[in-house]
Amino acid sequence: VRVEVEKAVGRGGGALFLGQIPFTPRAKKVLELAVAEARNLGHNYIGTEHLLLGLIREAEGVAAQILTSLGADLGKVREEVSNLLGTKVSPERVAKPSQTPTLDRFGRDLTRLAKDGELDPVINRQKEIERVIQILSRRTKNNPVLIGEAGVGKTAIAEGLAQKIFEGSLPEPLLNRRVVTVELGGIVAGTKYRGEFEKRMERILNEIRKAKNVILFIDEIHTLVGAGAAEGAIDASNILKPALARGELQCIGATTLDEYRKYIERDEA
Repeated sequence: VRVEVEKAVGRGGGALFLGQIPFTPRAKKVLELAVAEARNLGHNYIGTEHLLLGLIREAEGVAAQILTSLGADLGKVREEVSNLLGTKVSPERVAKPSQTPTLDRFGRDLTRLAKDGELDPVINRQKEIERVIQILSRRTKNNPVLIGEAGVGKTAIAEGLAQKIFEGSLPEPLLNRRVVTVELGGIVAGTKYRGEFEKRMERILNEIRKAKNVILFIDEIHTLVGAGAAEGAIDASNILKPALARGELQCIGATTLDEYRKYIERDEA
């Protein structure tokens, strides 16, 4: 297990870090889940067993993915830990490993945020939300673009859609879908070598194809044109357009009128 972890995360650059080493957001989440597990079990301490239960329950981190890759069943591991503790822990509470780990890394799942109550209510945007729902429900030409100046509430429309999905108040084709917002800048960041950006984009697209339940929300969608393009490379728009044309990907874009006219309207594809 240790060897696989080292392969997955690599080693640092060799520089000595002075001071307190910060926790990543995922590490903080695992610690919070470990505390919750201890409380659920009626324990007045946090032990390594609770950390293991927290890692399993979080399910999307490197630890859970490596255990799964080595053939471990997370539900059975959780059950075995509970047996050793002499308690009963429901294996149903184990989250399934994510089908979209790369997308999760670079995106925000608005539907999950709606479920967790972390999105603000959307006011005076019901007409626009209903129109987006109508377009998404089509068999073809079902990728709406929201056009408006910065700050008018385009992202709020995507959040409103995510809330309706969580509430279950949508047509059948849109039930159980996930609205995930991605920023191209985050995907481009750290891609130093030729082809690295394209591989990252292809991984995301392959995950979306397999999951079959993702609606991408791309703010400033005009930045797709030229994103990741280097000498001899193709930009993000040319990677996404075939998937959109084949119906393998559904997307909501957002941009300003000027940027729409400059980059998108003139593109017949």
